[in-house]
Amino acid sequence: MKQYQIDQIRVEDYPKIKEHMDTNYGPADLSNIYWISLPEHLYDDVQSKHPLCHPLYFVIELQESCLTCELLVRTRNRVRCDCIKYAHGEQRNYLISFTDNIFEQSGVIT
Repeated sequence: MKQYQIDQIRVEDYPKIKEHMDTNYGPADLSNIYWISLPEHLYDDVQSKHPLCHPLYFVIELQESCLTCELLVRTRNRVRCDCIKYAHGEQRNYLISFTDNIFEQSGVIT
């Protein structure tokens, strides 16, 4: 699995990040999995042509020591589809910026 990960989160920063995630993107599945909607303007041609799969998401897993973002864009409506694929450049850049904003808005320096 391709991932973007920020590791070595300090023990005192985890509650700040968790509170931010729960408030803005929760409730978390399995207490640490968050489904983050991908803006439609970032869908590629195939993804745009699959309205039954919308919205599309990327998944963030928050653990006490790290935050891991899967680079797989997926849907909650199907297990397999052509629109489920790894993020292309713009989608990947959005994910990285999104993750940076989580830390900034939580007041955590990475």
